[in-house]
Order: sequence, then structure tokens, then C-alpha cells
Amino acid sequence: MRSREEEKLRERLRSVIELCRSVREAGLDPFSVDTDYVLSIIRKFFPRVRSLEDFCLDAEALKELSSVLEEQGNWIEHQSTSLYKDPFLIEKRIREMGAERLAEVFLRSWHPIVALEQISTTSLKNSMEYWKDLLPLDERWSREEPRVLETGRASLEEAIRLGFISERDFALELETLWAELRGRVGEEGKIRYWDFIGAETYEETLWRAFLTSFLVSYGYATLEVDPVKEEVYLLPYEEQREAQGPTKSIPIPVDYEEWRRWREREGGGEGEPTQGR
Repeated sequence: MRSREEEKLRERLRSVIELCRSVREAGLDPFSVDTDYVLSIIRKFFPRVRSLEDFCLDAEALKELSSVLEEQGNWIEHQSTSLYKDPFLIEKRIREMGAERLAEVFLRSWHPIVALEQISTTSLKNSMEYWKDLLPLDERWSREEPRVLETGRASLEEAIRLGFISERDFALELETLWAELRGRVGEEGKIRYWDFIGAETYEETLWRAFLTSFLVSYGYATLEVDPVKEEVYLLPYEEQREAQGPTKSIPIPVDYEEWRRWREREGGGEGEPTQGR
């Protein structure tokens, strides 16, 4: 028979396992987990292991804690390579500096901008010319009826040439892209955002990013953001879903430099954007 204390200890162990697992699956802050507390629960539980189920539970807790520690290490490594500065360390450094040293740093970094605006002979001449060229008020405020412009009908080719409508079938391309997204996700059911929208040309990449935004807005897919790895993933739905509750926008820059870096990582060379798709 299991004692009440052992049951409580098992429930605590299961709760810390779920907490550690949520850090890995939901992309939460790995430092939100109190690793000392998790270790204390594991230490208390291990001497009470009596069955294979208890042993598996203990091993699973160690595995999930290890994943949290790995995420913490990755975060520290990323921040150390990106010249990250902790605001508390900066504040401490400023407090340690004296007033004279702070004033010296301020003077070295101070670059005031001075502007002077004045009326010149040239600006006066231009103003006079402007007023001289204006028509009299009675001509500018004419009460003549406005002329009726003749209208016509534009052909499909003219509308496409003028940019009023797209040469592509938007709905059909959206459905095609949705099917492609569902076919390209792996076992995890997701794919990196840039790996999906990236194309051989920059123009095609922009067009795919444009269509992908509608896939998310219309409920064909959703976005998952990993704040630790700074990665964005696309997760397709099997069926279109309606938005539940308030929605939020996630700005994702798709500039030329980012596209070029993606092409280099994919082994496609720098490349140059070409016209047409």
C-alpha cells in the first residue's frame, strides 16, 4: 500500500515533469523553472522507488530536467555570442562610476545637432514668382460646371497591365500553398517559416510570404514562435478553423538581406532577384 505522503510526492513529481515539458514544447522561458526545487523533489522520491512505474517516473523527471538545463545553456550561449548585456550589470557599472567619469563619457558621446532657418533672398524671390504666376481669384473660383469626362471599359489585359487585378488566381494559389504546407511538414507537424516561404528569387519569396500571411489569417495554419532559439514555425491545420478569441499580429521582416542569407545557408549562393515568377 502506498502512503499518503508517497502519493503526494508522486503528484509533485508529475507536476514538475509537466512544467519542464512545457518549456520544451511551448517555448517558455527555461529560467522560469526552479531547478533546485525539481532536484529536491527527485531526491526525495528516489529512495521511495518500489516499482517499475516509479522507476520510469523518476527517469522521466531526470530527462525533462536535463532538457530544461540544455535550453538554459543554449540561451546563455546565444546571448554571449550576440554581445548581450544584462541591464542589471549595466546599472551596477553605472552606479560604480563617479560623477566626473560619467560627465566625461557623456561629453565624448554628445554630438549636438544645430540647425538655423532664415529667410534668404532666394526664398523671397521664389515666393514672389509663385504669387505672380497665380491666376486672378475670379478665374480660380470660376462657377462653370465641371466637365463631364467620358468613361470607357478596360479589357482584362489592360487591367492586368495597369496592376488593378492580379494575373494569378488568388484563391487557387492559396489552396495550392495550403496543400504544399501540409505535405512539407515533418513528424513534428511544423516547418521553419523561412524554409517554407524561401524561393529561388526574392520576388517569389515575397509572393509566398504574402500568401502565407493569408493562410494564417484565414485559419488554414498558425505560427509558433520559439523565443529562445528566435525561430518561427508554421503549423498547418487539416481543416480551416475559425479564430477563437482576440487575434494578434506577429511582424516578420522579409527583406532582401534576410533572403540572401537564407539562400547562402541553403547552398544556393547569394543570387540576385530576377523579374517575373
